[in-house]
Amino acid sequence: MLAAPAEARKKYGPAPATEGGLLDDVNGYTIARDGTVKHFNGLLIGKDGKVKALLQPNDKRPEWLDFRLDGHGRTLLPGLIDAHGHVMELGFALTHLDLSATTSLADMQTKVANYAAGHTEPGWIQGFGWNQEKWNLGRFPTAADLDLAVKDRPVVLERVDGHALLANSAAMAAAGISASTKDPADGHIERDAKGKPTGVFVDGAMALINKAVPAPAPIERDDAFRKAQELLLSYGITATCDMGSTVDDWNVYRRAGDVNAIRIRIVSYGRGVETALSVAGNQPTPWLYDGHLRMVGVKLFADGALGSRGAWLKQPYSDKPDTRGIPFMDDTRLKNLMSRAAMDNLQVAVHAIGDAANDQVLSAIEELSDTYKGDRRWRIEHAQIVDPADLPRFAHDGIIASMQPTHETSDWKMAEERLGPARLKGAYAWATMEAEHVPLAFGSDYPVESPNPFPGLAAAVSRQDASGQPVGGWQPQERITMPQALAAFTSGAAYAAQAEDRIGSLEPGHLADFVLVDTDPLTTQDPQAVRHTQVLETWINGIRVWVKK
Repeated sequence: MLAAPAEARKKYGPAPATEGGLLDDVNGYTIARDGTVKHFNGLLIGKDGKVKALLQPNDKRPEWLDFRLDGHGRTLLPGLIDAHGHVMELGFALTHLDLSATTSLADMQTKVANYAAGHTEPGWIQGFGWNQEKWNLGRFPTAADLDLAVKDRPVVLERVDGHALLANSAAMAAAGISASTKDPADGHIERDAKGKPTGVFVDGAMALINKAVPAPAPIERDDAFRKAQELLLSYGITATCDMGSTVDDWNVYRRAGDVNAIRIRIVSYGRGVETALSVAGNQPTPWLYDGHLRMVGVKLFADGALGSRGAWLKQPYSDKPDTRGIPFMDDTRLKNLMSRAAMDNLQVAVHAIGDAANDQVLSAIEELSDTYKGDRRWRIEHAQIVDPADLPRFAHDGIIASMQPTHETSDWKMAEERLGPARLKGAYAWATMEAEHVPLAFGSDYPVESPNPFPGLAAAVSRQDASGQPVGGWQPQERITMPQALAAFTSGAAYAAQAEDRIGSLEPGHLADFVLVDTDPLTTQDPQAVRHTQVLETWINGIRVWVKK
């Protein structure tokens, strides 16, 4: 009993102060950034929601506690941190038409038609997740294809990577798109032989359509956030970097925080310098809402994505030799934007997928580091296709490689088609990054991939997809160990977010963010078993915030 009744207090005196809570009989782990593993079987949580002690079997347990729970030998891990996700995009993917499971053009058309029949309001139909590579289509879909599903209402469908969208004829008409519409500098419009737009808009050209799409109401945004947060917690994600927050996104998080409804921790990177400065002013924000929200930096883009051939390459695409992709900025503009952010101590994270884009960002960091010294923690997001000669450069100037293991298992076939096998020696090079002592942070890039971190852990150690392909793993020399992979999803991701002083590991003094799971990833030899790990409970600040039903 926590407080003695009046008669007991008279007899025995006041009850001693309690020491917080205890999860006992757990198979607990915490992992340092270098992959060092510490094992424990009891987690003592202080009244402040922080880890008070990691207990071994022979350590004495406190007698007076607020709560004591038996873990029944279940595995306890630090809360998983997604170093690169898109919270509101995930929420909108959950509240709009989801095409990520479609396996053919016909499948997509059927789902769009059925969705339109069941959703007569609002007038516009919005969806996400199509992937022509998964359909084995051999080309981009077109407005004519989409018109066969829905012709009388505007339809806009975003590609799975978020770097291209498909619009039907009604949507293009609403946006005023015609053959005379010019391509923007940072994107292009797919056209037929006569120069007429076919319905696909890549990277910067997406804005030509999106300007006509009605903006969601605040209530819709708030609903999308609630759904995204619940899904993230169900996968054991206790903190996430939100890569490319808009002012509207930030306002959603603030509204949630104002009513004590923000449970996950969000480290925000403003979409562009202007957004970051308008929110944060001339320095990163403090931690808000009891350590649940902070804007720490700015997100920039050097190029697009492989799937839409927007990734900027040093040599032409093997399957489309008339293009090398899209450089979003010239060197001067990129350095100016990075410098403007660094002037106010905002952390800089730059999206770079192609080898030319990675080279450009590396060169910019090398030059700027002469001016902006100290612990800047420059981040390169994705770092997917890197010239092997450029890989050692990541170790310079404290550059963080923020990478997503499931991209490799989803993209390897496409990457070989886009570049050819000979040009992929530096692709998804996790082991090389580790060997070069590059700070490694893992995430999923949700909703491009599922936010579930356990398929990411399986991919990191096997380089095989859910069906076990390819046999032996794709470029297996780049596999890493499970402790290294777990570190990249916990302490490494916390370091990348400038939050390693409070989250990412379960050392005493850190916040008690952790998960209970049904599989021990550190002793399980089968990557597929790790892939199918189920989260049983998610705890944040020493409070249970999600339980598997």
